[in-house]
Amino acid sequence: MKRSKINPLPNYFDRYILQFDSETTILEAIQKSIDDLDTLPFDEWEALGSRVYAPNKWTIKDILQHITDTERIFSYRAMCFARGETQSLPSFSEDDYALSTSSAANSRSFEDLIDELKIVHQSTKALFASFTPEMLQKTGVGFKGEYSVASIGFTLPGHQIWHFRVIEERYMPLLKMA
Repeated sequence: MKRSKINPLPNYFDRYILQFDSETTILEAIQKSIDDLDTLPFDEWEALGSRVYAPNKWTIKDILQHITDTERIFSYRAMCFARGETQSLPSFSEDDYALSTSSAANSRSFEDLIDELKIVHQSTKALFASFTPEMLQKTGVGFKGEYSVASIGFTLPGHQIWHFRVIEERYMPLLKMA
């Protein structure tokens, strides 16, 4: 399914979905999220260590864990919606999940975090490849309202792009301040 077929775009998640042009398919978007992991500037990220650009912001390792956790949660939602779940699914506290004391992300290596994220992306890709066009159109209610399975398929890789842009714009300048 192409991004242009998502109508309406769900509020809040549109910021992630719109990271892709209208002709991009869900599987292409997910594959991009996998491919992008092979081009990350790990040396620079290692040099940043646990520095953050403002108080109470996540470290880069926290962000990587957040992307992984969010993908797992939203993949579950996609599966539930595709299978016809009618109950509203619970939200989660992204801040509580991302805290280093909850996730232990900062005690892990970048390689370990990225390896896990790649596996989760591959699992997400297999899940979305299994959905029929009818399943992709199904909707459900979760965090921030009602949205379709297809919108989740674009939200997840767009969410990674969003966070990697934040790292580039807000964290990388910290290297010049060292």
